[in-house]
Amino acid sequence: MDINSLIEHYGYAALVIGSMAEGETLTILGGVVAHQGLLKFPLVVASVALGGMIGDQLLYLLGRRFGHSILARFKKHEKKINKAQKLINRHPWLFVIGTRFMYGFRILGPILIGASRLPPTIFLPLNILGALIWALLFTSLGYVGGEVIAPWLQNFDQHLKRWIWPVGLVALVWLARYWFKRREKKERDQSADQ
Repeated sequence: MDINSLIEHYGYAALVIGSMAEGETLTILGGVVAHQGLLKFPLVVASVALGGMIGDQLLYLLGRRFGHSILARFKKHEKKINKAQKLINRHPWLFVIGTRFMYGFRILGPILIGASRLPPTIFLPLNILGALIWALLFTSLGYVGGEVIAPWLQNFDQHLKRWIWPVGLVALVWLARYWFKRREKKERDQSADQ
């Protein structure tokens, strides 16, 4: 089975599962694949929105059930957490939809929303709306970017061969420099202790 038939058979399921967590990269790639005609654009958007909505709904429920004990571990951020929870209750639409677009906040956001005791009847419709907006935006970026990305992906093997050695060499030089600096600092610290 070649990669195209794998994408055609399992692409939508992979998009649903992959978009349950962060998922922006997978969503953009779904748009690129839709641009290539391997998947249908509306179904890519629906799959990504479904996965994003399910993931956030599960995290929200986790936050409702265990949120206070999870957030209690972040004592030094207690004031910020309390402020965020007040903001959630005052402007739920802003926080529920906006959390989806805050990099690195996608997992903690729904837990925080659940812990704030925002009613499920308010969270669910906002979660669905946010997931649809998010899916449409990032899938469209991938679809439009497919004009640029698709030809590059076709020649990925050539690009990889061309860039693997220079990138590897730069990484090796950086690691050697880092190692020598750590070693020098360690020697200075040892001589200062004596």
